[in-house]
Amino acid sequence: MSILIRARDPAPRSRIEVLLYPGVWALGYHRVANRLYRARLFFLARWVNHVSRFFTAIDIHPGATIGKNFFIDHGFTVIGETATIGDNVTIYQCVTLGGTNPADGVAGKRHPTIEDNVIIGSGAQVLGPITVATGARIGANAVVTKDVPEGAVMVGIPARATMVEGRGEKPFLAYGTPCSEQFDPQTQKLELMRCEIETLRKRLDELLAEQEDMRDRA
Repeated sequence: MSILIRARDPAPRSRIEVLLYPGVWALGYHRVANRLYRARLFFLARWVNHVSRFFTAIDIHPGATIGKNFFIDHGFTVIGETATIGDNVTIYQCVTLGGTNPADGVAGKRHPTIEDNVIIGSGAQVLGPITVATGARIGANAVVTKDVPEGAVMVGIPARATMVEGRGEKPFLAYGTPCSEQFDPQTQKLELMRCEIETLRKRLDELLAEQEDMRDRA
């Protein structure tokens, strides 16, 4: 676990320092709470959950299903009861995997399914019984309410896919932004706006080129 976390976060100076991360403790508490929940010891499961939330500021419902190598950086994250998280998923601070009102006709499954190798950026809200497919990236402060295709990069409110220049294997994007690897969380709104403007400019250039080509053919 320590090697995994240090691969995603350069801040810790030693392996033992990783044991102070709230995300590590929250996941450990959740493993206990989830076993109690599956044994139908619901009160005990919720008690462990409340202890975890008090000490870590991370609220993971005991019923949530979490795969291998899950990493929460910093904290202040909420994960709902029917959420399902795959392997090698990274979530940054202030993320919500939230549910929808059961009165809307969706029984049982109310929270998202996050597939393998997904990164969810700081402040993102992923809501409802949707699926975020393998390798997707959710940008900082994005609000996602619809299924996300495999490998997509989503930004904005409501979230929508944005074009990313191909670079072969996708780099690890610490704050989920496709705009710059030098992303500063203090200026994330400005950065996302700049990214959207660049995307629109590229799309406009493509449309103008297509129109010019059609004129030449005519």
